Amino acid sequence: MKPSARRDMILQLVEEQGEVQVVDLAERFDTSRETIRRDLNELDACGQVRKIHGGARRAALVPEGAPVEGSFDARMAAQSAEKAAIGRCAAELFEEGAVLFVDTGSTTIAFARALARRRGLTVITNSTEVAGILARAEAHHRLYLLGGEMAAEGRETLGALAIEQLSRFKAQHAVLTIGGLTGSEIMDYDLRETEMARAMVARAETVTVLADHGKLGRAAVFEVAPLSAIHRLVTDREPPAELAAELRAAGVEIVVAEV
Repeated sequence: MKPSARRDMILQLVEEQGEVQVVDLAERFDTSRETIRRDLNELDACGQVRKIHGGARRAALVPEGAPVEGSFDARMAAQSAEKAAIGRCAAELFEEGAVLFVDTGSTTIAFARALARRRGLTVITNSTEVAGILARAEAHHRLYLLGGEMAAEGRETLGALAIEQLSRFKAQHAVLTIGGLTGSEIMDYDLRETEMARAMVARAETVTVLADHGKLGRAAVFEVAPLSAIHRLVTDREPPAELAAELRAAGVEIVVAEV
């Protein structure tokens, strides 16, 4: 198939579905993900779609000038020392026997590595990375991996099936990574990841957010939850004074990890 014809078909799919994923397009058109990424780059440059993490979205669904997120592998490498410190600090906050939802992200993977050294927790996650880390640990954790559509880049399950399975659980805590945190809300870049995080918030008694300092005061695209729904923020630096005041006014405990 000629690139121009394939891009026309991709554009049609975006218009029909609102959002498409690189992995799905590569399978549909029997081509490489890199080829699809080039197609999306071309369509984005022309203003016909807006690239997002792992795919593209109808241009009208993303505000002009909205921030974008780097690849999953790039995020895994960024601020790695800070994320490791956040993970270690957060892992100490949960007692043996606690039941946790844990979502997908570079910081929650660091959290899982630290949690693997704890004992006797129940973890429900949509992250195959988090599940793998905890499954290999000799810590007697009880582990549930949510099924659903596999998003290969983020090593996670997403979509209606995963959320339906999640709805069967009730947890004491939801532990979330985010794309950004403002004075009014926590946010993310990907719609389906946002929907998963919202579902975890709705089914948990408390919410702990893990975020390195680069995400503080930064907006993303979709609101996950208002600050009033958050109980605790674990980060690597004290937030700027104005943001710290807004967090505390919303009842959010700020925990600063030692890097």
